[in-house]
Amino acid sequence: MIRFKNRKIKPLLMKGGFGLEKEALRILEDGTFSHSHHPFPGHRNMVRDFCENQLEINTGVSDTPEGAVEELKAFERLAREKLASLERPELLWPFSNPPYIRNEEDIPVARFEGALREKTRYRHYLARNYGRTKMTFCGIHVNFSLNEDLLREDFVLKGLKDYDSYRNGIYLGMARNLMENGWIANVLLSASPLLDRSFLTKGQQGGSDFLGMASIRCSELGYWNHFVPTFDFSSLQGYAESIRSYIREGLLTSHTEFYYPIRIKSRGENSLEELVRTGVDHLELRCVDLNPFAFGGLDLKDLKFLHLLFVYDACLEPAEASREWQIKTVMNFKNASRYDIDGVFLMRRDREVVSVRQASLALLSEMKSFFDSLGIDTEEIMDYQLSKLLVPGNRYAERVRAMFSDAFVEKGLQWMKEQEDGGLNAI
Repeated sequence: MIRFKNRKIKPLLMKGGFGLEKEALRILEDGTFSHSHHPFPGHRNMVRDFCENQLEINTGVSDTPEGAVEELKAFERLAREKLASLERPELLWPFSNPPYIRNEEDIPVARFEGALREKTRYRHYLARNYGRTKMTFCGIHVNFSLNEDLLREDFVLKGLKDYDSYRNGIYLGMARNLMENGWIANVLLSASPLLDRSFLTKGQQGGSDFLGMASIRCSELGYWNHFVPTFDFSSLQGYAESIRSYIREGLLTSHTEFYYPIRIKSRGENSLEELVRTGVDHLELRCVDLNPFAFGGLDLKDLKFLHLLFVYDACLEPAEASREWQIKTVMNFKNASRYDIDGVFLMRRDREVVSVRQASLALLSEMKSFFDSLGIDTEEIMDYQLSKLLVPGNRYAERVRAMFSDAFVEKGLQWMKEQEDGGLNAI
C-alpha cells in the first residue's frame, strides 16, 4: 500500500496516467451489421477487435481523466464522419449489446492478411469455443497507472533496495484490491439490460429480451472463461506462471484468452514475457459498459469516479489472495451485474453478506471518508454516483430499459437519429 499520508506523497496521489479502449459495432442504417472492410487501415488508434465491423478506438496516455475523454471524443467524431461519408453510410452503435443478428454467419470475423493472418485463425478458434454472438458485446477498458514520482517517493520512504520489485508489488496489491472492490463499476456503470430477440432466437428480429441483468456482458451470461482462474499474487513471476499453467493444461490457448475484470499490463508488447521482463506498467479495468447517454460512450464523471477507485485501492492493505477468496470476488462481479441490486447479494472483505445496494452504499461511504481525511474534495463525483443508488430509475441500465424495453433496436436507431439531429455529434 502507498504511504498516502506523507506530505511529499499527498500532492502526487491524484496524478496518474489514463488510457481508454472503446469497442463499438459498425452497423448499417437499418440496424444490421456492416460487412465492409475496416475503414481505417493503418490507423494505430482505430483498429479491429473480434469482428471486422467491431471498431476499437485506443487513446494515448493522458495525464488527466479530462484529457482521456476528450481524446476519445475526438476519435469518435473522426470515426462518425468517415462512416457517414461511405458510399453506403454506416453508424456506430452506441450500446454494449448488438442490434439485429440475422444468423451466426452474419457476424463477420476480422479479416487479417499476410503476416497477421494468425489473428484471424485465433478469432475463428474463439468463435468455436465461445460462440460468435458473445463476441459482439462491446465495452470500454480503462487503463490506469500511478504517478512515477509518487512511486519513487514511496519507495524511498520505505527504505527498500529493489525498485522494480517494489513497483510490481504495489500494482499486484492494487490488482487484488480492485478484484475485491471493482464490482462497484458493474453496479454504477452497467448499461446493457436489453437484447434484440435475434440474439437468443435465431430467425427472429425485433422486440426485446430482458434476462434480469443490468450488464449481460459482465454477468454470468457474458464473456468469461469456461473455468474460474486464480493467481499467485506473491510476485509478478508467480502471476505470469499462473496464466502459463492454464495454457499448459489446455484451458487457454494464449494469455489473451484470459477474460477477467482486471488485467496487469506491461508498457510494450502484450505478452507474459514482456510483462516479466519490463515489469507492470498499468492496470486495466475491463468491465465498463458503453454509456449511450454520453458522447463517446463514457461520461467524464464516471471516469473521475474510477480514478478515485484506483487510488483508493492503491492505498488499502492488499486484499486476501487465497484461491477461495479470488473465486468469491469473481462471483461478486457477476452478482453486481444483476438488475435487482436489492435481491442479489455479495460478500464483503469482513465476510459479511449484504445486498448489492447495501454493499455499494457502504463502499461509497468508505471511499468518501478516506478522501475527506486527506482533504480531497470528492463531493460532486460521489453525489453523482449516489444518485444512481438513491433515485429510483437513475442507473443507466434502468434508463435504457425504460426507454427501449419494447423495441430495443428500432427505438435505439430512432433515438440515435434524434441525438444527431439535436447536435450530440458536436459535443
